Amino acid sequence: MDHSTLTGRQIAAARALVGLSQAEVAARANISVPTLKRMEASEGPAAGLANNVAAVMHALEAAGVIFVAENGEGPGVRMRKVSAT
Repeated sequence: MDHSTLTGRQIAAARALVGLSQAEVAARANISVPTLKRMEASEGPAAGLANNVAAVMHALEAAGVIFVAENGEGPGVRMRKVSAT
């Protein structure tokens, strides 16, 4: 999924799914908490500089989130399947 189509609600849902606080995600993405709050509060595409949105997306993906693109049912998030070893 391209970070330019990432929504604020997807970011908030992904953060909740992995159990991270806004401060934790902001630190992992190297952005400020107010910047993350603005992104999460966005209606539609996440507000912010493209590099900041991409950094948040990558931080959440590293935590195990998969962002699901709009497919006729709306965008979403889910956890990456953990392989049994």
